[in-house]
Amino acid sequence: MEPVFEFSIDFASVGPNGRMHRLHEQLRAAILDQRLLPGAELPSTRRVATAYGIARNTVIAAYDLLVAEGYVVTRAGAKAVVADLGARPAARRRARLEDDRLNPQWRLPAWTTTSHATDAWTPGFRLGTPEHRHFPFDIWRRLLARAFNSRHPASFGYQDPHGRPRLRAAIAQHVSFARAVACSADDVVVTSGAQQAFDLLARVLVTPGRTKVAIEDPGYPPLRTAMAAAGAQLVPVPVDDEGLRVDQLPNDVRIVYVTPSHQFPTGVAMSMPRRTALLAFARRHGAVIIEDDYDGEFRYGNRPLDALQTLDRDASVLYVGTFSKSLFPSLRVGYVAAPAWAREALAAVKECADTTGNVQVQDALAHFILDGHLARHVRKMRKVYAERRQAMLDGLAQELHPWLQPIPSEAGIHLSTSYRDAGDVEATRWIMSKVRQHASGAQSISDFAMNNTHDMGIVFGIGCIEADAVRDALRRLAVSLKRR
Repeated sequence: MEPVFEFSIDFASVGPNGRMHRLHEQLRAAILDQRLLPGAELPSTRRVATAYGIARNTVIAAYDLLVAEGYVVTRAGAKAVVADLGARPAARRRARLEDDRLNPQWRLPAWTTTSHATDAWTPGFRLGTPEHRHFPFDIWRRLLARAFNSRHPASFGYQDPHGRPRLRAAIAQHVSFARAVACSADDVVVTSGAQQAFDLLARVLVTPGRTKVAIEDPGYPPLRTAMAAAGAQLVPVPVDDEGLRVDQLPNDVRIVYVTPSHQFPTGVAMSMPRRTALLAFARRHGAVIIEDDYDGEFRYGNRPLDALQTLDRDASVLYVGTFSKSLFPSLRVGYVAAPAWAREALAAVKECADTTGNVQVQDALAHFILDGHLARHVRKMRKVYAERRQAMLDGLAQELHPWLQPIPSEAGIHLSTSYRDAGDVEATRWIMSKVRQHASGAQSISDFAMNNTHDMGIVFGIGCIEADAVRDALRRLAVSLKRR
């Protein structure tokens, strides 16, 4: 008979009279070591007795002793289960020892926002969360089924770490059409979302303890985490209404991270003079630029400014894109359009991390793009988000005009505001407290800053809240603000 526990029970060198104590000792040790976890059901006494060739009364006595000591609890009509003993001193000591072995970067709590997942999709002004209810699920299911029904052997083995060829070609076509990014399939490295792209770039570009990375301040915290974990020296650079202050970049910076099309989180677009100046800086100092175009497909105003990658003539820009905003975050597909000098290094590091990713999802996504479904979905969602954005702008121009003003922005699925009386610290804190009460999910821009300690403004996500709900929330907020 097979053993009833996933660890050995040893009765060697003990006689019949010592078997109960030996069984009790070994089960208690397994509970304390958490080889038997809280809530685990113990096998029946009859099954244990048969498996180990001992008397059933011996097993019953061992179980009863564990119950008396509090290690096991019994329930009427059910099997005995391991008790939840809580944190034990030995376990706490072990946790402290293990914590001391970690890179200090990973002993910090992970960055979280109200946009990060909950068990249920709930409406609100959550940042970075796109609308999923308009997604063409039937088409996506059909394409996934086609990918999984493929009989080609290559669909089930290890793949090229650059990503599936058809998807790389589809991405090159998509960014060329939607963002005027000049690249071919050979330039594209597929990643598991933009965050893996940042991690790969950090590993490839950063020399620990030496490389200085300029980041927007305020800016995107997960990028900071990836660079810091790779050993980079972070250099926060302020942002104004034209984007990154290129004139404040130190000459010894070797990597510059920017979100030029829709600055995160303020929403401003980098002006053409700044783009030209940034490319000139990279040329003079041998720096590279990481261009994060996380939601550039959603434009509402005039023709967008060209991507930095389009303007680059020195192979200094690495263009990062994602489908987390245009489709949905759990898809976990992003990409880097990289110059020739960086592609093989990125692929080598990716192969070390996760080889290719999900082949069937990549194949389905390739067909989704090439068959025109992505372009149609983006056009549809641009109208949906435009309506919600206009509801925000109307509320800011009317009910909330005395307190807030929009920061000019023509793209994306969030909209930021500044305070009309930004110098009154007490007033800005009071306004933010009311925003948290009546506009669930909205955040202070200062949440994303490294150096700025004062409240800089508020950022409202429009991805997962209906236009009518926007209007209602802003009206309630205005009523609350008038009561001061």
